[in-house]
Amino acid sequence: MGRSYVVLLLSLSAIWGASYLFIKVGVRDLDPVAFVELRLLFAAPVLIGFLVVREGTRRAARELRAAAVPGFVLGTINAAAPFTLIAWGERHIDSGVAAIANATVPLFNFLLALRFAPSERVGGARFAGLVVGFGGVAILAGVHPRGGWWAVAGTLAVVLASVLYAGGGIYGQYQTARRSGPVLAAATVVYAAIVLLPFAALQLPDQALGWKAVLSAIALGVAGTGVAQLLLFRMLRLHGSARTSLVTYLLPPIAVLYGATLLGEPLTAGEVGGMALILLGVAVASGVARLPRRAPVTQTP
Repeated sequence: MGRSYVVLLLSLSAIWGASYLFIKVGVRDLDPVAFVELRLLFAAPVLIGFLVVREGTRRAARELRAAAVPGFVLGTINAAAPFTLIAWGERHIDSGVAAIANATVPLFNFLLALRFAPSERVGGARFAGLVVGFGGVAILAGVHPRGGWWAVAGTLAVVLASVLYAGGGIYGQYQTARRSGPVLAAATVVYAAIVLLPFAALQLPDQALGWKAVLSAIALGVAGTGVAQLLLFRMLRLHGSARTSLVTYLLPPIAVLYGATLLGEPLTAGEVGGMALILLGVAVASGVARLPRRAPVTQTP
């Protein structure tokens, strides 16, 4: 891990850690699908503009057309679907809980690697990390969490988004060997906006939008999606999907801090316990932490 990894890791953590707060504020006034579409529409000019400056207008247009298939796949599983699931989930759970549930991305990343990325497979003690992490998910969802069964559904929606993010990370890493990160980032957002457009059109509000919802969409679009997508694909290219997914270590405490200080969200013992187990599971599954081994027993004659 070099200096570039640390800088990218901290930058993405700071940006994405605040994203849960903006989502929570935005979905108070907007339907999740409409809010996500607005987010994507604000992100698209940032990414397309960056690509045009870098490649020129004609070449940028040509590369976006050539990236239609991966753009559609990534736009669906790495943007449109997970963005909507998290936004819907945050209608029923606190922003900090959503961040904790989303910290399961590395667990699903390593689980999917068993089939799709043999070079990143896990076994032995690292597989035990998966079990520990999913135990944290069970505690986080709980039998009777605050908010009732809607809170269970909201938590599981975010966990499902984590599955999609993990799949998107592996597919995105594969695509970075063929196309540049900025092209994939722009294609992801453009095609995600196209996928969600007909659904968002059915969810337009009947009254003028509040300024908090608009500013939240702008912050998420420009920083949380536009800038973050460029950083994400750079990390995927330089450091791989497994190391990139470790950004989720820092997201829960940052999101919890924002939620507690700015939104007045409480933090329960169950949420702390679930977060601890999830992060421990991620640490063991990723190989960052290792379980202690017993010393070999020496037999005497």
